[in-house]
Amino acid sequence: MNSSVLILAIVLAAGRSIVAQGVQVSDDASNGLRQLRAVRAAGTIALDGMLDEPAWAVAPLARNFVQSEPREGEPATYDTEVRVLYDDDALYFGVFARDEQPAGIIVSDLKKDFNTATSDGFLIILDTFHDQRNGYQFAINPAGAKWDAQMANEGRENNANWDGIWDVVTRVAATGWYAEIRIPFRTLRFSGGETEVWGVNFERKLRRLNEDSYWAPVPRIYDIQQVSLAGTLEQMRGVRPGKDLRVKPYALSSASAIANSETTGDFDGGFDVKYGLTSGLTWDFTVNTDFSQVEADEQQINLSRFSLFFPEKRDFFLENSGIFQFGGGFGGFANPGAAAGGGGGTATRQNASQEMRLFFSRRIGLSENGQVSIPILAGTRLTGRAGRYSIGALNIQQRELEPVPASAPSGVPATNFTAVRVRRDILANSDLGVILLDKEESGAHYNRAAGVDANFRFGFLNLNGYVAKSFSPEPVAGGGGRDYAARAAASYQDRKWTIRTRFDGIGERFRDEMGFVPRQGVDNSFVFAARAFRPQWMSRWIRETRPHWQFDMFTRQNGDGLESRYQDFHWPLTFQDSSNMEVGINTNREEVRSPFSVNTVRGVRVKPGSYEFNEYFIFWNTNSAARVSLNSRYSTGAFYDGYRRAYMLGPALRLNENFNVAFNVQINDITLPAGDFVSTLVSGRVNYNFNTKMFVNALLQYNTDSQQWSSNLRFNVIHRPLSDFFLVYNERRDERTSALIDRALIAKITYLVAF
Repeated sequence: MNSSVLILAIVLAAGRSIVAQGVQVSDDASNGLRQLRAVRAAGTIALDGMLDEPAWAVAPLARNFVQSEPREGEPATYDTEVRVLYDDDALYFGVFARDEQPAGIIVSDLKKDFNTATSDGFLIILDTFHDQRNGYQFAINPAGAKWDAQMANEGRENNANWDGIWDVVTRVAATGWYAEIRIPFRTLRFSGGETEVWGVNFERKLRRLNEDSYWAPVPRIYDIQQVSLAGTLEQMRGVRPGKDLRVKPYALSSASAIANSETTGDFDGGFDVKYGLTSGLTWDFTVNTDFSQVEADEQQINLSRFSLFFPEKRDFFLENSGIFQFGGGFGGFANPGAAAGGGGGTATRQNASQEMRLFFSRRIGLSENGQVSIPILAGTRLTGRAGRYSIGALNIQQRELEPVPASAPSGVPATNFTAVRVRRDILANSDLGVILLDKEESGAHYNRAAGVDANFRFGFLNLNGYVAKSFSPEPVAGGGGRDYAARAAASYQDRKWTIRTRFDGIGERFRDEMGFVPRQGVDNSFVFAARAFRPQWMSRWIRETRPHWQFDMFTRQNGDGLESRYQDFHWPLTFQDSSNMEVGINTNREEVRSPFSVNTVRGVRVKPGSYEFNEYFIFWNTNSAARVSLNSRYSTGAFYDGYRRAYMLGPALRLNENFNVAFNVQINDITLPAGDFVSTLVSGRVNYNFNTKMFVNALLQYNTDSQQWSSNLRFNVIHRPLSDFFLVYNERRDERTSALIDRALIAKITYLVAF
């Protein structure tokens, strides 16, 4: 398929559709945009969920919420009322969410950063620089659980691991529920002018009806992160963000044992410092950084010949991580089938979610297999905005790691990592950027990469591309081929059509040791197309169906021709209660030039050759907000020169907002000429929330490929804002003999001091 012809067609279609489907926004304001005036509070505001101070009575109301789902443009089933007050220190939101059936309110969780999709809830977005691109998000549920995030480029980069200092008190009444929210100005970055005007929008989620409504209307193809459609919060006078100096020391005590060795103990400490250098820039310092409280990785079964991708979970690297994303962000092209009603992906197509990432923070402080932590001596990071520029600069010094058998046999030398990212806003909602990466090991080895990218956004149409080049000593880079990578991509989405296409080229000598590069020496052509239907004659049960087609092809740059070709045809159905199902066929062609292992325990390998095989599947997800829910998938079909049946079953139980448990079983029953085997992966999660500040959770996993049982148990108490006590227990055992592989018990306390 000629990619340039397809991109031209998308551009022409966008011009017609943007005119035909312009967003209609109405309100009493003369300019057609929603406006809300903030009122300076006369007196103290007690955070009790009562909204009984006199200042609340004189604050203007934001109301008349409009549905996005299920009936776009219609008034919300139950309206929501919001008032805004402020004083010298903080911003206050008073919320009344009307509900004539308060007994039907759904609250599924109390933990910090709860799942906002499975509860009734209320969400605020604040575009504090009023640039119509970036913002802070704060969400609550009727039980007072909190979720917060940073958002950049209207949700293309979203960091839900950002944590701010703020508080909320909620109360359920006979006609709905109330919330009183306090957000200190020092939590936010803004210009600090004499009179502030911010972008603002509010979202109400009524979960039993699977209904989303907004104060400033948002079309269903978007969500609240589309801040260019937000209203305005006006007339805040004389407020300042403050310097926001935070010092967060920690102390840690641990005991650990490996196999039959004696238990050893350790005591350690360190600290983090966060300083608001300007109203838009934050400077972070970390000394003797520790990540022992981070949840263990969820294990995966690898049936492909490529490395698996594991997401970053460490807070230091997640905060403001969107600034370092390069080439348009990730996820929009990686697995569109899932976004379109999803779950139709297949374990044989694991590389579908493995776009190249030029900067991948898991390369810092973790071994190649991600199983061994490498100590970090210190680091610093500067992130934020200065005018029309987004700026990110990071430098981390990693300590030397002595040789560890089976995990890092040769050890890891002391290494310094540097990343610099600058991006400038242009036009109404586009940007240009550069990135520089540098990895320096003690001794002579280094690896560097540099790139430029551009992202153009015109309504429903996005165009983006990049060029990146790597630099390494010639003996390390070696071989022939190109030492650069490039992309040209386009996407278009309106209420009916979603079309995405891209072309990537990754050179054989492109070596990026601070990134994730699953394949080298390949050209990748990708096309995805989906059409959404909302059948009125079945609207009582079915909300939407979105059949889609995907084509993904890799060819060798050295002239060897095709390496992989993947094509799928999927038909998903989304029901009114949010349950969904999907059926489809995934077609594969693989040109295997070197043998690779699909089961190391049994020594089963796929021989070189040309293989074509199809997978047929059905997927079913029930309503995740119900007390009992189920995810399931069954597939069957050829697998290389053999056959494969795969089963996935994931039941979940939610007794109440305090206790929930979920299990997941994945079984691959594979028959090949080289041998037959069954791969099984079992995981279980148990969560108990004592209240909104005390939690215990456990992740238990069993993997026949690694022949191990593993457990990760964590007890967490938030003893003051952004200050925690953790008690963590980790253990791994050999599933054949039950012999101990290793265990560790860790107690850690942090204490935030904010100025």
